[in-house]
Amino acid sequence: MSEAAKARAAVATAVHATAVAIGERGILIRGPSGAGKTALARALIEAGLRAGRFSRLIGDDRVLLEAQGGRLVVRPHAAIAGQMEIRGQGIVPAAHEPAAILRVVVDIAPEGAITARMPEKSSFSMDLAGIALPRLAVAAGRPAADAAADTIAFIDREMGTTGK
Repeated sequence: MSEAAKARAAVATAVHATAVAIGERGILIRGPSGAGKTALARALIEAGLRAGRFSRLIGDDRVLLEAQGGRLVVRPHAAIAGQMEIRGQGIVPAAHEPAAILRVVVDIAPEGAITARMPEKSSFSMDLAGIALPRLAVAAGRPAADAAADTIAFIDREMGTTGK
């Protein structure tokens, strides 16, 4: 690891989450272990590619967040960069990007939790490391392809199309 990378890692916060880049937007996927973060990440990447958008993994299971210039940068954790855990297959190599600007947070609700059918407007935003971000809650156990379609629609609606 370069000295610059070591210095960045020293100020970054490690979080239990998965992150992808769709177009030029970083998406942070949070949820309890086994909730489907990796499945949603894979479905988002596949949906983005089908739509002709740049789509790539940033990091799976653990990522680093760092506030820089009023933005939140997400990077893969160095110990597991370029790897993804796929149920039934174990740890597999995965193409990844070294960083992205985080633009949206997707929270997978814990199993059994009830997600609001008509959520309050305030639930669509959150503060992470002092930076306001759009937030989408998805129900645990929902098919990943459906959750991915909803996530992309949410991003397009909240921020305009995710670009190519």
